[in-house]
Amino acid sequence: MNIIKNYVNGQIVGSSTDEQDVFDPSTGESISKVLLSNEKDFQSVIESSKKSQLSWSQTTPLKRSRIISKYKNLIENSLEELAQLISKEHGKTLEDAKGSITRGLEVVEFACGIPHLLKGEFSQNVGTNVDSWSVRQPLGISAGITPFNFPAMVPMWMYPIAIACGNSFILKPSEKDPSCSIKLAQLFTEAGLPDGVFNVIQGNKMVVDMILRSPDISSISFVGSTPVAKYIYEESAKNLKRVQALGGAKNHLVVMPDANLEQAVDGIIGAAYGSAGERCMAVSVAVAVGDIADELVEKVNYKAQTLKVGPWTDLESEMGPVISKEHKEKIENYITQGAEEGAKLISDGRNYKIQGYENGYFVGPTLFDKVTKDMTIYKEEIFGPVLSVVRTKNYEEALSLVNEHAFGNGTSVYTSDGEVARHFTTNSKIGMVGVNVPIPVPMAFHSFGGWKQSLFGGHSMHGMEGVNFYTKLKT
Repeated sequence: MNIIKNYVNGQIVGSSTDEQDVFDPSTGESISKVLLSNEKDFQSVIESSKKSQLSWSQTTPLKRSRIISKYKNLIENSLEELAQLISKEHGKTLEDAKGSITRGLEVVEFACGIPHLLKGEFSQNVGTNVDSWSVRQPLGISAGITPFNFPAMVPMWMYPIAIACGNSFILKPSEKDPSCSIKLAQLFTEAGLPDGVFNVIQGNKMVVDMILRSPDISSISFVGSTPVAKYIYEESAKNLKRVQALGGAKNHLVVMPDANLEQAVDGIIGAAYGSAGERCMAVSVAVAVGDIADELVEKVNYKAQTLKVGPWTDLESEMGPVISKEHKEKIENYITQGAEEGAKLISDGRNYKIQGYENGYFVGPTLFDKVTKDMTIYKEEIFGPVLSVVRTKNYEEALSLVNEHAFGNGTSVYTSDGEVARHFTTNSKIGMVGVNVPIPVPMAFHSFGGWKQSLFGGHSMHGMEGVNFYTKLKT
């Protein structure tokens, strides 16, 4: 069976004999194994990163930019292969996988402009015949700890900018879908990146803790659940590291009575059930304002029932399985709990079976109506294809729901009223806000990050926030 190892100094390596199965979520079968690195593996990564970083930081930003530009072209040419690696181990549809790579590629494109982005500031005569100026210089070794749900996109939100800024980068991908990270690293080497500037180490929590404790690593970038994000944040602070740790979400989409209902329903279907709901920007709460609720629930339910759920190999599939047997059980337990706590279960995705894929980790599109804010399914992140509809009397009550929730990643409002749109974007206490847009993910030249329990640390990801995070200011 194929063993997915580390990528260190331009080579596939690994000394550990400890391994873990990697599964195809569509079939439930083990398709390969991934190395669980030991301390010897980790030290080889650190040594490689240290050795390469100084000379890379002294490479001109323009030369770095040219290598990154070649890398962009190689990723574009390898889009199909990368998407298949993702779909095979994650389960998401091929089109969904391609779309996520394209989102990551936008950050690579942004990083190509690094000569301009690293320009400092200058002031003449701050005192008599005294000038002052600032420069941004690399941190040293940066590390990224990334989740299973976007094995290409989320790492690409981190390492292209870190490397463009003159750092070396260590990527610790999810052990559930590790293959894509190796291919991304190999393509960077092919583009001309010096060996050791971008290393990939496979592993579990033991490797994460070694990263957090290492005195040689200057910064940690993380995306995952809120409990783990808080742990990463706290441990990074103890070890004097700069940190950006993005946590969980419970994104609300508010539907006003004057909304274009067809547009809102289409948006909700894609945002709630796309990628089987395994997205930190997924819509998991639809807030129906006033008398629009009955029609909204009816139309969402109808469209949800028409979604084709299947394996990624079926090119007509619109939604694939969830990542693991354990996660499938966790989602189904949330559905059971929601029904027990009094929510009206309109569409039940438990015990979803597909002929020929009976052992796959499929959960069908699930819809709850009349959910209240004291219910578990409202308060906690489910991370699956489960949508809760909450009914409110008016806009003020809907906005309060958005603002009072512990999470603050993304939110949207569907309305035809410009005054409501302006008030919502100004007064919602959320990091990313959309108007008549279901998933308000910023382009790479802006920055991605939530508020409240959705982000820990002072910086969002990519855009100028990323450049500032991966550099230190000298004046």
